[in-house]
Amino acid sequence: MPHRLKKFIGMLILVALVVIYALVATTVATYRLAESPWYIHLAFFALSGLVWVLPAMGVISWMERKPKGGDATR
Repeated sequence: MPHRLKKFIGMLILVALVVIYALVATTVATYRLAESPWYIHLAFFALSGLVWVLPAMGVISWMERKPKGGDATR
């Protein structure tokens, strides 16, 4: 797969990941933490704000991996 195409696909995946993850995290907070104290909300959003980095690192790693074979175009 050409490197530019791989980066484009990875960018689309990252945007979708962030949007879907934010919607899920907000929905969980709304329905499960509605009556919780402010410090529970703070802890939840701090943790959920960091957890999305793990799948994003995998996508970025895949995007930056050098193509196999002779296709060295960037």
